[in-house]
Amino acid sequence: MTNLINEAFAQARELVMNALGALVADGTFPAEPIPAFNTEIPADAKNGDISTNAAMVCARPFKSNPRKIAENIISKVQLTGTFFEKCEVAGPGFINFFYSKDWYAQVIKSVLDEGEKYGETDMGKGKSVLVEFVSANPTGPMHIGNARGGAIGDCLAAVLEKAGYNVAREFYINDAGNQIEKFGKSLSLRYMQICSDAGLEICKKGLDMEAFCKEIYGEDGNREEFPMPEDTYRGMDIIEHAKNYFDEYGAVLSGQSEEDRKKSLVEYALPKNIEVLHNDLAKYRIHYDKWFKESTLHNDGSVAEIIEKLKASGHTYEQDGALWFRTTDFGDEKDRVLVRENGIPTYLVPDIAYHYNKLAVRKFDKAVDIFGADHHGYIPRIKASMTALGVDANRLDIVIMQMVNLVRNGEKYKLSKRSGKAITLATLLDEIPIDAARFFFNLREPNSHFDFDLDLAVSQSSQNPVYYVQYAHARICSVMKKMAEEGIEVKPLDKQSMQSLSTSEEFELVKLMATLPNVINEAAKAYDPAKVTKYAVDIATLYHKFYNNCRIKGEPEDVMQARLSLSLAVKQVIKNILDMLKITCPESM
Repeated sequence: MTNLINEAFAQARELVMNALGALVADGTFPAEPIPAFNTEIPADAKNGDISTNAAMVCARPFKSNPRKIAENIISKVQLTGTFFEKCEVAGPGFINFFYSKDWYAQVIKSVLDEGEKYGETDMGKGKSVLVEFVSANPTGPMHIGNARGGAIGDCLAAVLEKAGYNVAREFYINDAGNQIEKFGKSLSLRYMQICSDAGLEICKKGLDMEAFCKEIYGEDGNREEFPMPEDTYRGMDIIEHAKNYFDEYGAVLSGQSEEDRKKSLVEYALPKNIEVLHNDLAKYRIHYDKWFKESTLHNDGSVAEIIEKLKASGHTYEQDGALWFRTTDFGDEKDRVLVRENGIPTYLVPDIAYHYNKLAVRKFDKAVDIFGADHHGYIPRIKASMTALGVDANRLDIVIMQMVNLVRNGEKYKLSKRSGKAITLATLLDEIPIDAARFFFNLREPNSHFDFDLDLAVSQSSQNPVYYVQYAHARICSVMKKMAEEGIEVKPLDKQSMQSLSTSEEFELVKLMATLPNVINEAAKAYDPAKVTKYAVDIATLYHKFYNNCRIKGEPEDVMQARLSLSLAVKQVIKNILDMLKITCPESM
């Protein structure tokens, strides 16, 4: 788990502190406490690789000119055996350090030695994190928002793993409550439409599903008999379930009570929907450690237990026959109903029970949820519930994800889930490569709106970012293949050969490779996999620039070998990133 950027920063600070100590010891400066100072990477490479304002912050305690302090510091700095070949004073008193060739060689060696583990860190210290994402309503197919949530959640989980956390992925199945009631009602009405006299006559024609739907429901998807209210699901999947049940069992449910009919149809259709969720997500390269059913919280008494625990917390009250949770005690804009007048808990109760299960029962150190923007108001009440139950609400983090616009030919698609015309995850993956979907959905930080360009996603050009990154990997593979065909052997890296690195293109590449562990940590801290995809594009950009400006074959042996080693290191870094994102790494394109 090498991090040569951090080691260089630490070394630069130590060199400055040792020099200041020597200057105080010889009486050049008074024995005053050294103020905190910054070390940073300068925006302009001309100003060195690491810069510090140590001399400037010492001006007041030392009662001296900052530039003079800087010059004195440099006079005491001992660079022998360090990562730096020189240091200079710049401007009003900045001290700039420049990496030695040995540091560049060490970076390349670290990448090649650590291989697939390069970039991993121990920031997480093995703490357990449960990442819950997608958790799509099982009453219908997954839509484009679920597609983005899946890519973000799965890639975030991978980033957290690379940062040293023990990560579990989870899908929460909402198989209880109002949406299941609505699902059953929708299935029942569609089924009864099929069982009507007119429906039975149409069934006898043996039409395919599309023709059947058009004839029985017309253009607006409805019939006078058993009309579909506004609060029902009207997608094609509901019709298919009802028709498939009829084809298998006939009109046996038409004479039953509506409740029994809904129950039978839900028991028939819901497992099929959940299986589709499994299959579609597996195709998307998403595999969960656990599929957690909401119904288990009702069946094992967890929901009832949470109600009693909240009552005992002293933050509930009864009003108009309902039980209320005083979330305003915790900064929410208004109090929330826990149990309605009819004694039925609101959706909030099982959600509280679920998060309590994550943090208090299964004892994950951290729970991370990926939610759509419409859940923004949900955050304070869930955090309030954890605090009321004695659980540290800071252990729950919720990532808000904005919606996606699909764009084709420069125009946005207008989608309507209720009418059944939405582009689903399955249809999206039929249109574009899975690699593009996973990469594109992580091109922007989650809480930003995103236009997904379908035309760009399928293009094989440098404008397509995932193609551009994959092409850099394939280009390096091609270089190595051609060398092997011509009998040129890539020799083990040695420091002597690395002394031949001399161009800005080479140095930029090495410095960027050195930052990968920090990029992983920053992405993990911010819950933002886009930092990694941006890094992948940056490393590919620098390699293409290097390839175009720096010859490999035909150069002196030491230069050629140094550039081959550099290329192999870049190849490894790109592979590590794409493997982490579950994106293929082609060796030819």
